[in-house]
Amino acid sequence: MQTRNKILDDISQLMTNAMGVAQGARDEAETAMKSLLDRWLADRDLVTREEFDAVRAMAQKAREENEALSARMSALEAASAKPKAAPRAKAAPKSKPKPKA
Repeated sequence: MQTRNKILDDISQLMTNAMGVAQGARDEAETAMKSLLDRWLADRDLVTREEFDAVRAMAQKAREENEALSARMSALEAASAKPKAAPRAKAAPKSKPKPKA
């Protein structure tokens, strides 16, 4: 038969309560640190990952458009640099001899 010792029961209860308090203190400390870190990051005016990815996509699109326009411009410059056949001069209209008066 097992006997219960009041002192051991009290110590066990005290340890259980201490663990609960420690867990609560840990949770509170984590919350405080997260809050502090969030405020610090907000003060640094950093961008979020989503904002960074959006700007990156815009820059990539602009770069691709720039390359396409550059290629088009090069093609137009090459076409305008080719020697063209000399335009034919229009024949001057034949003038009718003026009747003598």
